Amino acid sequence: MSEHNLPVLVVEDDPSLREAIGDTLELAGRSYRAVDGGEAALRALDEQAFSIVVSDVRMMPMDGITLLKEIRAHLPHLPVLLMTAYAEVDKAVDAMRSGACDFLLKPFEPQALLAHINKYELAAARGDAGVIAEDPASRDLFAIAGRVAQTDATVLLTGESGVGKEVVARFIHRNSARRDGPFVAINCAAIPDSLLEATLFGYEKGAFTGAQQAQAGKFEQAQDGTLLLDEVTEMPLGLQAKLLRVLQEREVERVGGKKPVALNIRIVATSNRDMAEAVARGVFREDLYYRLNVFPVAIPALRQRPLDIVPIARHFIAEHGSRFGRTGMRLSPAAERALTVHAWPGNVRELENVIQRALILAPGQEIAAEHLNLPANAVVPAATTAVGAGQPVAAKNGDNRNIKDLEREHILQTLAEVGGSRKLAIERLGISERTLRYKLQQYREEGHYQD
Repeated sequence: MSEHNLPVLVVEDDPSLREAIGDTLELAGRSYRAVDGGEAALRALDEQAFSIVVSDVRMMPMDGITLLKEIRAHLPHLPVLLMTAYAEVDKAVDAMRSGACDFLLKPFEPQALLAHINKYELAAARGDAGVIAEDPASRDLFAIAGRVAQTDATVLLTGESGVGKEVVARFIHRNSARRDGPFVAINCAAIPDSLLEATLFGYEKGAFTGAQQAQAGKFEQAQDGTLLLDEVTEMPLGLQAKLLRVLQEREVERVGGKKPVALNIRIVATSNRDMAEAVARGVFREDLYYRLNVFPVAIPALRQRPLDIVPIARHFIAEHGSRFGRTGMRLSPAAERALTVHAWPGNVRELENVIQRALILAPGQEIAAEHLNLPANAVVPAATTAVGAGQPVAAKNGDNRNIKDLEREHILQTLAEVGGSRKLAIERLGISERTLRYKLQQYREEGHYQD
């Protein structure tokens, strides 16, 4: 669903103004939902997706600034337009610092409201749609991606499986001059070797048995846009040579064809392997590696950007909750804690699967830690060990403590913070009582813990 097909959420405690804004949107052919305050707005945001929030500032008991901060914590990329009848500079500054996309002073013309809504919906649709970057590591990543997007340089995205390489590739495309062209993705590992060449380069009628008509390949389909070569290191060596020629000549020749087709495309390639090692082992061509590695971007694993974990989980709850008929679902504090300290070897893909499973298992509106079904011993590595939900502490330079040491410190610190209460500790840690009992016995035997 595109941003413009989503409704506008109107938050206004004045019934007459709420009705007037609704009439303006209705006359413009826009769907909307109107609520009378901040609490009702948060409930609405739990239940469905919106393209933009238009909210009054002066409301009771929750004012527009507080609502804005709540939205930023849960849906950081949803545009929020604030309205006020008072030309208060400090309020406007506070709103913009808190993440408002703009500030509209009452009274305003209907066309001014519609112009603001259209402007920021379009910016959201073209810019950061689908991107969650609460952690500084993610913000740095997308800042770099945004800069390279302004060029036509070939980009090589590397990182573990499931980190979101295609999300970054789409971000680069949306923020480039090619945004109005096609974005075409091909997973080189998912297509049999015998079909990959025809899929990439296309073929002419009669080129091989079953070629009943000519077919443009992925390169031609991406004309004037971006082609994503996903998991490019899985491409067979023979085809790598042909790919290199296409990249060098910027033209493609269909299988069975004789006339080359000039290309005007941007290449983004991805790999979850160590490409330098693949070159050293002779399974990937060195010349192709350097051709693709014009602008390398390494995507950090999910455990290396812990502040993203809960916001991404909330995004999946909203996305899959509506699909499963489980709208309005939320995470308990213990569940958020369990998500934050889990190591996520499968990265964002694993997190999505965990949330889908939890939506099925949770009997009520709240997802508890036990509904996540996470292994109790998979703790976040040293560089991102958390001391509180959303509060990562990085290992100091030269700190060579291993994961086991940091896990012990984390568990014992949590136990101390709750006054030794094992019940509260397991709730915060998101682990079972049996696991905690086993760990403490282990620490006693090692001389690290006394009852």
